[in-house]
Amino acid sequence: MCAAKTMFDKIWDMHVVCERAGGEQLLYVDYNVVSEGPFYAFNGLREEGRRVRYPEKTLAMADHYTPTVGRSLGLAGVADPEARVMIEQLEQNTKWAGITRHYGLMHPLQGIMHVVPQELGMAQPGMVITGADSHTSTNGAFGACGFGVGASQVKHILATQTIWLRKPHSMRVTVDGELGRGVSAKDVILAIIAEIGIGGGAGHAVEYAGSAIRSLTMEGRMTLCNMSIEAGARVGMVAPDTKTLDYLRGRELAPQGDDWEHAARFWASVVSDEDALFSREGRLDGSVIEPMVTWGTCQDEAAPVSGVVPDPAAFADPARSSRAEKALAYMALRPGTAIQDVKVDRVFIGSCTNSRLEDLRAAAAVARGRKTVVPAIIVPGSMTVKRAAEKEGLHEIFLGAGFEWRDPGCSMCTGANGDRLAPGERCASTSNRNFEGRQGRESRTHLVSPAMAAAAALTGRLADVREFI
Repeated sequence: MCAAKTMFDKIWDMHVVCERAGGEQLLYVDYNVVSEGPFYAFNGLREEGRRVRYPEKTLAMADHYTPTVGRSLGLAGVADPEARVMIEQLEQNTKWAGITRHYGLMHPLQGIMHVVPQELGMAQPGMVITGADSHTSTNGAFGACGFGVGASQVKHILATQTIWLRKPHSMRVTVDGELGRGVSAKDVILAIIAEIGIGGGAGHAVEYAGSAIRSLTMEGRMTLCNMSIEAGARVGMVAPDTKTLDYLRGRELAPQGDDWEHAARFWASVVSDEDALFSREGRLDGSVIEPMVTWGTCQDEAAPVSGVVPDPAAFADPARSSRAEKALAYMALRPGTAIQDVKVDRVFIGSCTNSRLEDLRAAAAVARGRKTVVPAIIVPGSMTVKRAAEKEGLHEIFLGAGFEWRDPGCSMCTGANGDRLAPGERCASTSNRNFEGRQGRESRTHLVSPAMAAAAALTGRLADVREFI
């Protein structure tokens, strides 16, 4: 009788091609996603006289270096010459490689590499998906094994459609209970990271389970899995269910006709067996999670919006205390300050974490009929999201409230495209990283949900969204 397996173990094991000394295993890759960054991988293939093995299994996105203004001008609207070269190189490399799914600057489906593929139905249960960015873990929302890869690994995948890796351990985080008013998937994952730490998932593939997780929409699950990497995990996953099937049905890259029924039966088989054992277990009560805000420069430096900035001396671990002290110095915050008394200079709603239609709806619900008091930008995750939002009139709500309505791209999350903070500016951001200088030199970032970001734009401080809904 076969031993019970976790979902991650099932997917990993069925993709193993062979194993070599030292424990590394060669995995087959179902899909690979690249952006403008890994041009060096294509250069390496040319130098070695190699070609891309399966061009139809690679999707290419212009997102990290793509400006969110001046889109109608095409390349002429890209003010930064280095960014323009990166965008041009991606187009040239995809043509050379025969990659037809290139969603470039002017493509009607252009957008972020962790938003567009899911819209196309690329991510499906049981797959192994790689990407030239750590937040490829987003694909785990569909019961897939998605993870980011480095420079040499991108080249290897392009050349062979395989990758050498050492298998991570399995970890399960269960969140039960009904989520409260104003609490979103972003708050859930920030609460998880605050509980287990930025290294809590290191060396593990994390499966999220429990009633609170099952209650999340597919968009919410993507937010959850997107930020798994911020807890040190390589992979974040949610088991497929009827919500997964409903989302995938009819999408361009999803199975069609009779193939759909075969696929659905297979997808049902990849969920973790009831008696499967995980290397580690974690558990949170979803009913007590509040809207969350980061106060420091790491994602586990977070607190409920009703709380205060902590005293570094309160941390028992000396290393953790020292880290908190440095973070507060950089963020120019004093222990004991009420989170809601922290003023912000700017607001950013976007990124691969929170730029989908559901995110924009949540922000619009707060912004409707109100006015911003600080500069705030809205950056949809894709042209598809932008068109859908405009069809619903969300852009009119944002523009009427004083927000800027931009074109898709990574924008202020990476700061590599002209969208960045000035030194010393403080931002309420829906992105996934609050590191020093992440949004610009000497910038200060507070991670929040889209609704919380909208509330900050209306008040000029880290406000409690529950006062607005």
